[in-house]
Amino acid sequence: MANHFLRRQANWEELYFYKKTDVLYQLTFAFTKRFLKMGDRTIDQMVQAARSGKQNIAEGCADGVSSTEMEIKLINVARASIKELKEDYEDYLTTRNLCKWDDQHPRFAPMLDFCRQHNNQADYSPMYYKASDEELANLALTLCRQVDKMMTTYLEQLEKTFIEEGGIKERMTAARLGRRQTQNETIEAQAHEIEQLKERVKQLEEELMRYKSQG
Repeated sequence: MANHFLRRQANWEELYFYKKTDVLYQLTFAFTKRFLKMGDRTIDQMVQAARSGKQNIAEGCADGVSSTEMEIKLINVARASIKELKEDYEDYLTTRNLCKWDDQHPRFAPMLDFCRQHNNQADYSPMYYKASDEELANLALTLCRQVDKMMTTYLEQLEKTFIEEGGIKERMTAARLGRRQTQNETIEAQAHEIEQLKERVKQLEEELMRYKSQG
């Protein structure tokens, strides 16, 4: 009966926004190691925000098997963590008078296209210890924006599913009602079959009586 009320677990490792958060975590680890001084509280803050984004997606998808509400909650936590990480990168650029690339910057469009087309860690890792802090920070900002947009779409789908199907209590109730309906239909079919058998027995008894009377 579990198959009727437990949702199918999403393979979070194949979700594009999860892959991008994995990139963000590794990128942030390398960035803080290269460009922030040891002992700076921002290091732990940024690394933990990046890790929270990644881990809460995984936990949310796992918990989503039994609780859409919990999945929505944890994906929202992941989204908030990525927003926090985005602010840290923006602050880094601002406080050091570095350029935050926009659509007027000549390197913005190529970077945007690259991030759209690549989701795997191996595509980004060669840059971690070669690119400048300005380049890596802008790369991270682009990934943060893309991840936020993807998670927003994913959350909208989850909320739609929750409205249509309800939580686990509603699905369990529906499963029980469905089973009860099946049982009732089976009982009705058996009762009809019994009546048919009774009628057939009656016919056979009448035929037997006629046979005896003719003998």
